Amino acid sequence: MSDNDKPSGGNSQGSKNDLPGMAPPKPIPIKDRASVLFLQYGQLDVIDGAFVLVDKNGVRTQIPVGGLACLMLEPGTRISHAAAALAARTGCLIVWVGEAGVRLYSAGQPGGARSDRLLYQAKLALDDKLRIRVVRAMYAMRFGDAAPLRRSIEQLRGIEGARVKRMYQNFARQYGVRWDARRYKPGDFSAADLPNRCLSEATACLYGLSEAAILAAGYAPAIGFLHTGKARSFVYDVADVFKFETVVPAAFRIAGKAQRGIRPFASDPMGEVRRACRDSFRKTGLLKRIIPAIEEMLAAGGIEPPPPHEEAMPVAIVDNPSGDIGHRS
Repeated sequence: MSDNDKPSGGNSQGSKNDLPGMAPPKPIPIKDRASVLFLQYGQLDVIDGAFVLVDKNGVRTQIPVGGLACLMLEPGTRISHAAAALAARTGCLIVWVGEAGVRLYSAGQPGGARSDRLLYQAKLALDDKLRIRVVRAMYAMRFGDAAPLRRSIEQLRGIEGARVKRMYQNFARQYGVRWDARRYKPGDFSAADLPNRCLSEATACLYGLSEAAILAAGYAPAIGFLHTGKARSFVYDVADVFKFETVVPAAFRIAGKAQRGIRPFASDPMGEVRRACRDSFRKTGLLKRIIPAIEEMLAAGGIEPPPPHEEAMPVAIVDNPSGDIGHRS
């Protein structure tokens, strides 16, 4: 936040954006927000000052956008200019995803990135010695032990892939899931088997949350370290650190119950996955941990970071939400 954007503290001579006679409401930090909300089949708009989803019958559902980290818009959702502007002002990331979140198409940016943070991140990513230090830190944070010495990034990527494969197999055995391998088709959600659909649904929740935190902290989603060449490479890097303690166990647990025909898991596995992810995010305190974890992994590069700053989240003007990860249909 620049000096010109800071609240005037209620001074009547403050900026024109201040509320008359009083200071603007304080922003809700991302660590104190609910995680993600999936929306489908409706028009997002601002009506009578409220951020609402209007379904085909004209029924309005108010969305507490200022208390959310991320809104995931599935096919069948339309959004007005006023709604997009309000989401940006309240610091809620809007992500356009495929069916059940299997693919991320685009995202809006809440607030603005800081150039010093971007330059710091880019310097770490462009220097091979600094980059591998960051990758090793990510490896240690993800698996709980140090990465093997004298390995290139490509070798560490291969070692990581082998460990991830074994972890999937272990979770499948633990939850009684019929499991072959991690396979999915980005353009066709229904083509994957049930466990893979559950995993895609769960990781979409985590990716949206991770991207919201990255943008709020002033970094670039595209500048990754282990993952490269994608628009959200750093999102995948950050999400992978938390994946196996949060969304992967939830996805396998729901898939196992759904395969055995246990209701309501068999009738609505994707909805159960979203709710399980919500509960996991709460239990692990994930929103409070992501930004400090980003700072920790980047600090492993060993160069001076930019000075600390408050999270770049704009003013929130609506009440806190209940925190449910929902699905409007």
